[in-house]
Amino acid sequence: MAESSEVMLQLDRVSRAFGALRAVDGVSLVVRPGERRAIIGPNGAGKTTLFNVISGELPASAGRIRLAGRDITRMSAHRRAAAGLGRTYQITNLFPRLTVEENLLLAVRGLGTRKFSLFGAAHPRSEEAAAVERALGESGMTARRRAPASLLSYGEQRELELAVALATNPRLLLLDEPAAGLSPAERGKIAQRIRGLPSDMTVVLIEHDMNLALGLAEAVTCLYFGQVLVEGRPDEIRANAKVQEVYLGTAHRHA
Repeated sequence: MAESSEVMLQLDRVSRAFGALRAVDGVSLVVRPGERRAIIGPNGAGKTTLFNVISGELPASAGRIRLAGRDITRMSAHRRAAAGLGRTYQITNLFPRLTVEENLLLAVRGLGTRKFSLFGAAHPRSEEAAAVERALGESGMTARRRAPASLLSYGEQRELELAVALATNPRLLLLDEPAAGLSPAERGKIAQRIRGLPSDMTVVLIEHDMNLALGLAEAVTCLYFGQVLVEGRPDEIRANAKVQEVYLGTAHRHA
């Protein structure tokens, strides 16, 4: 394993079991600061379960997780977020009656002591306002800031979810199927947004569309039956016979 000072995310034989079923089975992974890493695999490979373990929504059954050298294995999800871990979801997870700006303000305040009185003040603090403005700009949502989330198109909702994750200024951003359910034009737009993220932000994304994933990442990990099948550069993954076999095959086991 690389030294912790050179690593943003490190998994050491991480597993997650549901009874006798190991949805994630001894996964080891090293992601360096600023890296764009894709995690691919057929349906049921364990990709989202792995994300849930990394983000703290599910406890690991075994193994260790480190964020920038800090052991976060037993941390709660909100403490991991405060430590610099951001996350989007395969299914959009927004407050539909709140505006774009209000959704972003909730995300920002959720990291501080004001999370217990999210709308207790008439105006956001200067640092909160700055974080919201930064997220609006980076996600391209400035013009829609006063629109209720329920009135956004599905593509815009996906962009807002990305903006919500960016509002917390994460060091590590986990993107779970960011282009799921989008039209080809919308997929191209969200891919452009991801490419435009700050270069010092580490990004790990799950994407079932292998072509999209390989176009966004500089390093790729392929999971199969909860285990790492192969790792490599996008060109190596495209040419790998094992990867081609699992994508063309029909064996599926768990999600």
